[in-house]
Amino acid sequence: MSGRPLRIGAGQLGPISRDESRKSVIDRLIALLEKAHRSEVDLIVYPELALTTFFPRWYLEEDSTVDNFFETEMPGPETQRLFDSAMSFGIGFCLGYAELTADGRRYNTQILVERDGSIVGKYRKVHLPGHEEYEPWREFQHLERRYFEAGSDFPTWNAFDGILGMAICNDRRWPETYRCLALGGAELILIGYNTPIHYAPDPSQNELASFHNHLVMQAGAYQNGCFVVGVAKGGLEEGVDSLAESCIIAPSGEIVSSATGADDELVIADIDLDLCNNYKNTVFDFNKYRRPEIYSPITDQRGTITPAEGGGNS
Repeated sequence: MSGRPLRIGAGQLGPISRDESRKSVIDRLIALLEKAHRSEVDLIVYPELALTTFFPRWYLEEDSTVDNFFETEMPGPETQRLFDSAMSFGIGFCLGYAELTADGRRYNTQILVERDGSIVGKYRKVHLPGHEEYEPWREFQHLERRYFEAGSDFPTWNAFDGILGMAICNDRRWPETYRCLALGGAELILIGYNTPIHYAPDPSQNELASFHNHLVMQAGAYQNGCFVVGVAKGGLEEGVDSLAESCIIAPSGEIVSSATGADDELVIADIDLDLCNNYKNTVFDFNKYRRPEIYSPITDQRGTITPAEGGGNS
């Protein structure tokens, strides 16, 4: 393969039970890593909150109980094994986890680790879905806005012979995520997700969960000339059925490789980062065709402003 080849793996996880130990989860991550090594993968991407069950589905009042799901250092006592194994294989990885900082702040976080074991970058989820307080009408809770503080930017990094960015779950539904990353030069966007198939505010969307998942990532890839890797923690976890369907998407918007089930699975694709130029230098040549002076409502306005009755809103 000419250009800038990269063999990438999506390290999908099946369900993680609430009482599954960190050791057990790390064993599963390393098992996927070993498969990646045998397949000569350069970079493996793990899901959002890959070290624990998706705990925002429960209303937890005790801070000590909540803190059990968070990492206070990275690598830490349990995760050091993952770093050591990846470094011994010469494989980079992207890992999502719950982060508790030294000053007590909590984030839904994802890190990018190079092949030498060094942490290249850290991203904290910007678009937090769900709600803050217990809502008894729900079949299960979605309390990300209670347990996490939102991140504040979409950084990019030079790594793996390209420019990489990260996003987490609900971020993938917002076009601004991809555009901000692409404006930072991103050629490869790594996204971990945990997505319940049942959407309590509007269950009519349930049957569209798969379609919507692929729609937003494929559009984000095409409209920004980027490769996108979407990696799930799926299956029936603690009574909640979550979407799997991890996939690797080309800048054309085409899915080039995808998961076949909802359990632990490694999805592999050979990509060439130079392919991004076919789109970044033609139809989506930002410098030539973008009109940022026209887009002020995107940054100046949060909600909808409808036209006045009988007139326009200009």
